[in-house]
Amino acid sequence: MQNPNTLTDSSELSIGIELGSTRIKTVAIDAQFNTLATGSFEWENQNIDGYWTYSVNDIWVGLQKSYQDMANNLKQDFNVTVRKINSLGISAMMHGYLAFDKHEDLLVPFRTWRNNHTVEAAKRLRTQFNYNIPERWSIAHLYQAVIDKESHVNEVNYITTLAGYIHWYLTGEKVLGIGDASGMFPVDVDRKMYRTDLLEEADLLLNKEGFHKSVIDVLPQIKVAGENAGYLTDEGARLLDPDGNLESGCVLCPPEGDAGTGMVSTNAITPRSGNISAGTSAFAMIVLEKSLSHVYPEVDIVATPSSNEVAMIHTNNCTSEINAWMNLFEEVLNSMGVTFSSDELYGQILKTSENSNDDLGGLLSYGYVSGENITKVEVGYPMFIREPNNKFTLANFMKTQLFSAFSTLKIGMDLLKDNEDIAINKLIAHGGIFKTEKIAQEVLSAAMNAPITVMNHASEGGAWGISVLAKYVTAHDDITLSQYLDEFVFANVDETTLEPTLQAVENFDAYIEKTTKGLPIERQISDYMEGGEDARKIKTRSI
Repeated sequence: MQNPNTLTDSSELSIGIELGSTRIKTVAIDAQFNTLATGSFEWENQNIDGYWTYSVNDIWVGLQKSYQDMANNLKQDFNVTVRKINSLGISAMMHGYLAFDKHEDLLVPFRTWRNNHTVEAAKRLRTQFNYNIPERWSIAHLYQAVIDKESHVNEVNYITTLAGYIHWYLTGEKVLGIGDASGMFPVDVDRKMYRTDLLEEADLLLNKEGFHKSVIDVLPQIKVAGENAGYLTDEGARLLDPDGNLESGCVLCPPEGDAGTGMVSTNAITPRSGNISAGTSAFAMIVLEKSLSHVYPEVDIVATPSSNEVAMIHTNNCTSEINAWMNLFEEVLNSMGVTFSSDELYGQILKTSENSNDDLGGLLSYGYVSGENITKVEVGYPMFIREPNNKFTLANFMKTQLFSAFSTLKIGMDLLKDNEDIAINKLIAHGGIFKTEKIAQEVLSAAMNAPITVMNHASEGGAWGISVLAKYVTAHDDITLSQYLDEFVFANVDETTLEPTLQAVENFDAYIEKTTKGLPIERQISDYMEGGEDARKIKTRSI
């Protein structure tokens, strides 16, 4: 067995890269799934002409810098240069819209999952399909562009997700993992393909609006976990590593979305398992034993990387507002000459929340940087409200921010639990917010009114998950992904489970009641504020 403290060459490394909404992370694991080196690149989306986007230049520069950071760290720690590797995997934010013409040129800037201008298209598709089509899904973006008679739609030859785009440029293969594909168009998990009946319905709808290509012809080919999804080309190796050290030829796993890699990194891919990912957005993934009895606009139906049906509660907002306040606190402390690390800042300030009052001092927060489908908020405005005669303390303020981060997720999960016969054996959480021990985990357990488990690699998240999927492609035994994870990856997992207290659950329920009552304020604030291009675009549609 490889000692994780030693490494002689890079040939056994599997590398995973995930492009999240605020960070691009690269992870290199050895044959025993130990993380040997990581790299990262911080980036931010921009609202340009009313659309949340990242430039193509930022995508590739960020990818290269994250990879280079990992390679430099590996060189520093092991004196090994990354050359030949075992396997590679690409993951990224699910959903969104990247459209290309027949010359493989990008037609419009990348439209991310954060855009919610596709309300009309999603509503029509949902009605026609009798199947929930969220505003984030790629088919909603395409259909909305067609409805709006955007000039580029007649040139659309191929659409894909961010992970699919990068994988295509690294391998030449227009493929997508079934988990990510299920956020483009509904899939049949038994047949491991797009729903043919709904493809026909989609063609009829789009044809009526003047789009005459078949939807299936512009979508990526579906692959499932364990399948060979192509090999790194010479051009792809140079795109990833301009220094020229990385050799071409390694196998790639199917590119996946961050929801799928979250399921893998928490070993939550079998029925009755679930995981919660907390970052810029948040989502709860519950692997179903049977299909839901009704269609809910608040619940996405997607797939695990190995093709099991999943109920997904997705919120557009989670920790962004916490990050904004931490940046402000950092400015204050810097102005006073206080030095500290990011982990110290988050750790110490989040820990103050342990001294909060049960009623949070009457504070209320909506961390809505963008709109939110579950609570029917079209345009997001972060908003903090306090009752002037109550206890405005740092402890109450930080606990309020944590409650706010998980409030919308709780509203969606309660809807699912109240209306469907859902069984969950284990609920596992992951994301950077859980690096500070117990604080966010305790809040989330109160929100879900259920035990929450956090694994020791919780902050590694999807980049580690996609590196495991990359490694799985090279497994020579005839073994399912579930068996592979149970028997090899998580055989000796280190984890912590916290149960909610009755008082904590009551406190969160009271906060949700207050949040729900205050939602009309959040919904109407855009009527009194300028709101930028995103708000004006939505208002124009509603006139």
